[in-house]
Amino acid sequence: MFVIVGLGNPGREYEKTRHNMGFMTLDVLAARHDIAISRQSFRAYFGEGFIGGKKVLLAKPDTFMNNSGWAVRDIVNWYKIEPAELILIYDDADIPEGYIRVREGGSAGTHNGMRSVVYQLGFDDFPRVRIGIGNAQYNMIQHVLTMPQGERAALLKKAIGEAADAVELIVAGQLHEAQMRFNRKPPKPPKPSAPAEENDKTEPQA
Repeated sequence: MFVIVGLGNPGREYEKTRHNMGFMTLDVLAARHDIAISRQSFRAYFGEGFIGGKKVLLAKPDTFMNNSGWAVRDIVNWYKIEPAELILIYDDADIPEGYIRVREGGSAGTHNGMRSVVYQLGFDDFPRVRIGIGNAQYNMIQHVLTMPQGERAALLKKAIGEAADAVELIVAGQLHEAQMRFNRKPPKPPKPSAPAEENDKTEPQA
């Protein structure tokens, strides 16, 4: 059994904000695989179903982001799953907007929700899918708790779909395939062209 947890903040005011990429990815998976995330326990909303013939549990912690670890710990302890059967999905400001990264394990980085999860579990060797929301050009709290518009909203919607694709591959036992497919680097900005050299020997014009 796989436990797939999307991180975010409960409440309608947070539904479409950058900090709720995990919740939105779970909504895509739930719609694709006809899983109702409607039961409430473990300090989370959750639902059980199947992805590719494998049983899964989709969970949204109801603790607010910074205490996400409470819910994840309760679920992991109850179902007694192995670390490799836990998949976390969340936003990451250190990844360019619209890109995703799939990792087999590793530290929590600067994300407070993941810090809470790793602290409560006592281990970090579980797969995760991170959705890039880009660095803030202003206040970081305002950045993660606002709703992107226009082209940026479309970019993140595409990334959410790719994150759901990556989760499906992980459940199918193809984590490394997910990494090869989605861990692409953003294009480098073009180098500024060198200024044209002046010809000191140009003869004066008539």
